[in-house]
Amino acid sequence: MGTVFLYAGQGSQRVGMGKDFYDGYETYRNFIDSLTLDFDIKELMHEGPEDKLSLTEYTQPCMAAFAAGVTALLKENGVTPDAACGLSLGEYGALHAAGVFDAKTFVDLVAYRGKVMADAAKGLECSMSAILGTDSQTIEEACRAYEGDDYVTVANYNCPGQTVICGDESAVAAVEEVLKEKGAKRCVRLKVSGPFHTKYMAPAADLLGERLAEISLKAPSIPVSANVTGDFYQDGDDIRGILMRQIQSSVRLEDDLKKLLEAGYTDFIEIGPGNTMSGFLKKTARAAGAKVTIRGIDKAEDLEKIIAG
Repeated sequence: MGTVFLYAGQGSQRVGMGKDFYDGYETYRNFIDSLTLDFDIKELMHEGPEDKLSLTEYTQPCMAAFAAGVTALLKENGVTPDAACGLSLGEYGALHAAGVFDAKTFVDLVAYRGKVMADAAKGLECSMSAILGTDSQTIEEACRAYEGDDYVTVANYNCPGQTVICGDESAVAAVEEVLKEKGAKRCVRLKVSGPFHTKYMAPAADLLGERLAEISLKAPSIPVSANVTGDFYQDGDDIRGILMRQIQSSVRLEDDLKKLLEAGYTDFIEIGPGNTMSGFLKKTARAAGAKVTIRGIDKAEDLEKIIAG
């Protein structure tokens, strides 16, 4: 079957991202130079500093700019998607690939999303932890059974054997201990700057909805997976409403990937930086007994290999 473009989420960013594309491809360079944000996006992507690049309000537009620029290069060279999927902010990349909004709108919208999410996280003492080696049902039950005054929930269902919890620090720590007792192999704290995909993002969702109301959204031209539902967008879906729900609800990436595999897709291209999505797909495909081809585009040489066939 056809090719699926996979779009990375927050956490895959790195200093130097996109510099070789900028130096070697006029289309990519012209796009980056056309962006008008309230910071120098080219300088931050190429030179850092890393601590600033890792802040949500900066990470998200940088990741979007990379994704949009590489997508343009692929299409310019005749490589187009037959379906698309993304992790959290990566879902916006998938929607862009499907023609829901253009490249500049994509970056501007994600920059706004990053700002309102960062604002919603201010003053909160929250943590996010990837639970490895335990099934998601056990993790859900542990979160529901937590009896403290604080809040914890499942933020991401990434792939078999990896589920992410998020919430107040004390609640996350308590649930981690319970899950270790129940056999979890590891609990890995993630370097994030806010309780994303939880109820704490409700103020950000409201503001994002206001911004989305100002934007003309087209229907996806190809199948796109929605993180909130773990299924494809359907004809007539309220894209604005789904994106508002997305930042305050669990990301059901494992279900998204399963849907793509069930639909018969076997060829995947991850548009990075990084290879996080590829790792999640490999584990999901292995569990499903599916054979897939996965290629990643982190550097210019990766693109060149794909273009060369």
